Amino acid sequence: MQGYGTEGNAVEGYDDELCRFESDGAAPLPDTKEQGYVEHEGARIWYATYGTGPVVILLHGGLGHSGNWGYQVQALVRSGYRAILIDSRGHGRSTRDERPYTYERMASDVLAVMDSLNLEKAGMVGWSDGAVVAMILAMKSPERVAGVFYFGCNMDPSGAKEMAEMSPIISRCFRRHAIDYAQLSATPDQFEAFCAAVNLMMQTEPNYSAQDLAQISVPVEIVHSEHDEFIKREHAEYLSRSIPNAVFVTLEGVSHFAPLQRPESFNIPMLAFLGKVLGNDNECNERVR
Repeated sequence: MQGYGTEGNAVEGYDDELCRFESDGAAPLPDTKEQGYVEHEGARIWYATYGTGPVVILLHGGLGHSGNWGYQVQALVRSGYRAILIDSRGHGRSTRDERPYTYERMASDVLAVMDSLNLEKAGMVGWSDGAVVAMILAMKSPERVAGVFYFGCNMDPSGAKEMAEMSPIISRCFRRHAIDYAQLSATPDQFEAFCAAVNLMMQTEPNYSAQDLAQISVPVEIVHSEHDEFIKREHAEYLSRSIPNAVFVTLEGVSHFAPLQRPESFNIPMLAFLGKVLGNDNECNERVR
């Protein structure tokens, strides 16, 4: 097990309560001309690509969108990677059809984008729902996955905590999601219906067994925050035991929203993992500015 704290960071740079995220969103994404849509299974899936080098696909969490990776895209480009963002179907700029959401369908969308961009293989960084999508790809299409940096999600219902009420941090994140949905979505007035459809998926999926997890053959890092609001620590530890050669990593002082709260504490282990699985030894991987 490894642990990552926040020594050396300036406290005034933290956004632990997500006040800055609620008002302004994440760090802005760099300019790019490499963006577009892939038509797949009744949806238009938005993607964008930044930088050059070994390919890293970032998969965002439920109800959010790719712009929430702003702090990570900057670090990846500085470190010599080609970062690819994908808005999950129905999220952000991507559309959806009337069928229920499923994680496996969203995983197939990622493969469709990879095929469109002629990407044989990529490192996967997944956050919450995006982590499930990345892990499904590792199970179903291991030849396309160099490794999975899996942050903050469950692989069966037992791993989720019971939520008594929304905390102020979760409420701020939810309000930001509503603002972004209204600005980005092709159906800006349907946020409530969108939330209901995503929540229905979360209530019934994912549901993979220890036997399923034992078949995963790609490198995996299970990353769990000290104060995660949604996922039980013991479930994250179970995942790390069930997946062959998986590594368990803790992020101290942060919650389910670590990539926004203290980006450096998330980016350091992310870049270290990607350096191992993608073979990029750029010195920038050792230090996130």
